[in-house]
Amino acid sequence: MIRELRSKEKLEQYYRKFMQEGILDPNVHPWVAESWQRSRDWNVPHETMPVLSRLDKTEIEKHREKHYPAMEFLGGLHREIGEFFNIYNLSLLLLDNESYVLESYALPFFQRTPGELLGARLAEKDIGTSSIGIALEHKTPFLLFGPEMWIKECQTGDACSAPILVDGQVQYIVTLVSVEQEKLPHTALLSLLLSMKYAMENYLSMASRLDARHAILDAVPLAVYHIMPGGEVAYTNELGHSRLTGINPQGDKAGSFPNLGDVVLNYRHTPLFKGFLGIPSYNKEVTWITPRKTYEDITTVVPLLRSGQVNSVVAVSLPIEDLRMLVAHAAGYKARYSLTSIVGQVPAVEAMKEKAARAARSSHHLLLQGESGTGKQRLAHGIHQASPRAAGPLIGIRCGDMPPELLESELFGTADSLEESRPGKLELANGGTLFLDEVEKLPAALADRLSKALRQGQLYRTGEEVIRAFDVRVIAACDNDLKRLTEKNLFSAELFELIARTVIRIPPLRMRRDDIPLLAEHIIAELAEQNHLTVKNLTPEAAEVLKAGDWPGNIKQLQGVVEQAFFRTQKTVITPEDITLPGESGPGKAWKEDREAFIELWKATGGNISRLANMLDVSRVTLYRYLKKYGIEKE
Repeated sequence: MIRELRSKEKLEQYYRKFMQEGILDPNVHPWVAESWQRSRDWNVPHETMPVLSRLDKTEIEKHREKHYPAMEFLGGLHREIGEFFNIYNLSLLLLDNESYVLESYALPFFQRTPGELLGARLAEKDIGTSSIGIALEHKTPFLLFGPEMWIKECQTGDACSAPILVDGQVQYIVTLVSVEQEKLPHTALLSLLLSMKYAMENYLSMASRLDARHAILDAVPLAVYHIMPGGEVAYTNELGHSRLTGINPQGDKAGSFPNLGDVVLNYRHTPLFKGFLGIPSYNKEVTWITPRKTYEDITTVVPLLRSGQVNSVVAVSLPIEDLRMLVAHAAGYKARYSLTSIVGQVPAVEAMKEKAARAARSSHHLLLQGESGTGKQRLAHGIHQASPRAAGPLIGIRCGDMPPELLESELFGTADSLEESRPGKLELANGGTLFLDEVEKLPAALADRLSKALRQGQLYRTGEEVIRAFDVRVIAACDNDLKRLTEKNLFSAELFELIARTVIRIPPLRMRRDDIPLLAEHIIAELAEQNHLTVKNLTPEAAEVLKAGDWPGNIKQLQGVVEQAFFRTQKTVITPEDITLPGESGPGKAWKEDREAFIELWKATGGNISRLANMLDVSRVTLYRYLKKYGIEKE
């Protein structure tokens, strides 16, 4: 509060009248009067400064470290005008919102050395009426004339305190004390204090907002840089910092990073260089070649203009490695099954699950061997989920589904042109697991290339010479005896040696007939959950029918039969009459010519292409053709 100059003689009379007679003159400022009354009620000594409550040395250091930004800012202001403080014998104090002294920047206050005041508490309960207590209570600047102070030995100077508000809350108190009032008018003292208050509030508010923005920028999976024309990095977030540290380990976040023009070997061919020419780039795939490592990012560069000229650029880069991880998860490249979802109680299955659990914890590549349809893919999912790589992607590729040249591109990626290339499954699976189904169909030359890449942890895309590091665990699956194929030179010996350190054999369904009812019940439960339908029970007679089947297609074939029975029956139980075993009369071929017959089957499977394909024993491609033929849209 800005106050007019008061007569010191009258203020001294008011003070003596209160101290000697306990009478408050009506001319005493109301806030001062209230504080005097409280100071008397608390029995605060009023002749000399009492022993002050203070923080210990350890607490002071923690306190100062916590409030360092405010101390540094006010200290910087004082350094600029320090001579002014000396000329006019001014004291400057910074206190926290609990009235503990954080720093004394100028002449001694209360005739104390700075060391005596540091960590001391100057609250109203400690020193009685002061500008500090009044400014803190009323959240406004307040000038207190010497005779109004509670402690008599402190009445030689005027004191003015101002609360520093950030987001509406008092964070600090700044206090100026003048002991030579004749030299410096009280209005000048107030002007100086108010200038410091608003400058400090603006700085701390801006710092608070910047801290929030820094926290946001550090949390995003993007490297953010503010770059000056000479290639100097003015700002970077955490991810950008880690990148720059990778280029120059001596760099730090304060800005001692290498000049990008010096360490990015292809700097003149990057969007950064074009950005300084005023050309923006958006979501462009960029390779950054440095002496230590090659980085690949999706990069956006935006020129910042001042007076029509580019004075700096902002670059935002998403590491392609991180993008692949995000895409892998978004596309469902993760385990859908756990080891607990593998049903079976016969000793062979229990032993298989136990071995799979042990293998999951290791880092070795491994081989799953078993007949077609025995559940190798589900087991691979379970092993991945139980492994330390569970957070990474699980990407599968069926080696028998495509010709060798296409399979090579699928695995290693390919360069589409001099400027553009795409990654293969090995790169997409980085940090996770690559599931190679039908690995025995992998051509020998390609298998040897894969083996070399896995051993070295490096690869190059087909048509390129850029070496890229990767970290992938391979789970291979084979329907045949891979060792025998290798001995006959029908499979790469190098790759076999790499993936066959651990071999898990999956028994065929005919070797585990006692598990068939359990498997059927598990399939029914999954179907009910996936389709939000009621679980249907399998009668004992129906279970015996299933146990009696031959099942040359193993669990996959059993799944198709159970699915067909589940969707065909409208009852809550599945009886032998609902089951059509392989080789028995099925849905027939009427659906190929009769639209209504097709729609009935389509409805029976809940509009699920995979289930209908299993029921009719045709490919998904064939079904899509018939959907188009009959004008049925898949939702």
